[in-house]
Amino acid sequence: MTSPTAPRRALLVANPGSRRGSAALQPVEAAFAAAGVTLLPVESSPRETLTARLVAQAGEADLILAVGGDGTVNSVAAAAYRTGLPVGLIPAGTANDLARTLGLPLDPAVAAQVILAGRQTPIDLGEVNGTFFFNVASLGLSVKLADKLSSTSKKRWGRLGYLWALLRALAEARPFSAAITGEDGHTIVVKTLQIAVGNGRHYGGGMVVEQGAEINDGQLDLYSLEFKAVWKLLTIAGSFPTGRHGLSPEVRTLRGRQFKIATRRPRPINMDGELLGATPAIFTVHPAALRMIVP
Repeated sequence: MTSPTAPRRALLVANPGSRRGSAALQPVEAAFAAAGVTLLPVESSPRETLTARLVAQAGEADLILAVGGDGTVNSVAAAAYRTGLPVGLIPAGTANDLARTLGLPLDPAVAAQVILAGRQTPIDLGEVNGTFFFNVASLGLSVKLADKLSSTSKKRWGRLGYLWALLRALAEARPFSAAITGEDGHTIVVKTLQIAVGNGRHYGGGMVVEQGAEINDGQLDLYSLEFKAVWKLLTIAGSFPTGRHGLSPEVRTLRGRQFKIATRRPRPINMDGELLGATPAIFTVHPAALRMIVP
């Protein structure tokens, strides 16, 4: 933990399309103006050029401020890693899993005061084939879920939208084969419904990757859902919010600093709720890679 340093100028990346994005901006702008902090808006679309924009303007600010959900804060990760600027998050999405992991308040006005206080802590970053993630990178069922969960349904229905999309994804889920190689070089071939690799603690609207997982432990936590029948997932559904699903004999768990995952054909990878990569993939952790502002 570093000593509190109040920001003076912040690069603002906001997602007005997030569930509470537009409404969240008003109290944040008011709080920062009252504190004498200048906000420098940075166009967030298209995502592919956002990193370059933030890096180019890094010398003008001492903070990157993300207003939105997990996808929004994910979009600034590469720039924060390259520039060393700390990141402040105003949770304004549907799941807000990184905010949950960091103990950030969900009220935008309260979160703004946390950021203005400037208390920083180093956290780990996960990486898949050159793309960073904070919470979880996964393939299989979660990709189906992302495909079923439109931005409109997230914004309108919130967690109910997640539940409906999950039920539809489960109805279409089918096991697939994958080869998982750990940092020791040992390879395991599995038949699975989903493989998830967690850098943080929370994902999917409050589920826990593994009961001992933390975002600053320098480790990745992997689990593989090796159920022969999809309906059996319902028997352990209650264990996901506590991270105890790994106690099931049909859930494989591994911990390490790197994993390689290969599949028969390329499979898309969901990172922090966004489809941002595909197999074959190398999952790596970068310990204490960037600084986040926390309560």
